Amino acid sequence: MSQTQSNAYIIEIHDRAAGIVTRDARGFRFFSSERLFDSLEGRQFRSAREAERAARAVFSERGRRLS
Repeated sequence: MSQTQSNAYIIEIHDRAAGIVTRDARGFRFFSSERLFDSLEGRQFRSAREAERAARAVFSERGRRLS
């Protein structure tokens, strides 16, 4: 039985839609859905999980700057 992997994933950080990643020949490309995550726009990641970690880091950095 073969398993099919999705070609797109929504990345959510603390109930906020950070963006989506879509699979391409080189991995996953990030598309921001909120201004906070625009620094990741168009970046290539090896996996959806790696993109999620990057979005979490952006969110955490924002929290550090505000405190």
